Amino acid sequence: MGVGYQVELVVCSALGCDMYDCVFPTRTARFGSALVRTGQLQLKHKQYLEDMSPIDKDCSCMTCKTYSRSYVHSLLHEDTTGVILLTIHNIAYQLRLMSDIRQSIRNDIFPDFIREFFVTLFPDRRYPEWAVEALESVGVKLIA
Repeated sequence: MGVGYQVELVVCSALGCDMYDCVFPTRTARFGSALVRTGQLQLKHKQYLEDMSPIDKDCSCMTCKTYSRSYVHSLLHEDTTGVILLTIHNIAYQLRLMSDIRQSIRNDIFPDFIREFFVTLFPDRRYPEWAVEALESVGVKLIA
């Protein structure tokens, strides 16, 4: 299947898909990337060397509740523990995203959720054309 990027999960859910299988959250962890609402944090980069904040302050996963960006950064340069911690976070992120999608559908606010999701991920509002067209095909307008 291979649908695993956060944009794909949101758009494909709008199109009616309800089952996903992808290596993306684990593969991206192996490269030192943490998934967050605004995209990805490249925790291998030097800017996280002394960043004592959690990967995502709104995340309740074991990694975010226990370790700082700085600690994970240092582990990514030393051994595989950092990759494991990022994998835990990335999978928790995607589970939370899917839970938020389901809740917005139950609350009959899914189109609003989609628009808010896209503005958060693309603050410059330069949305992928394929996503705009796919969402318009099911009546969700991103661009007024």
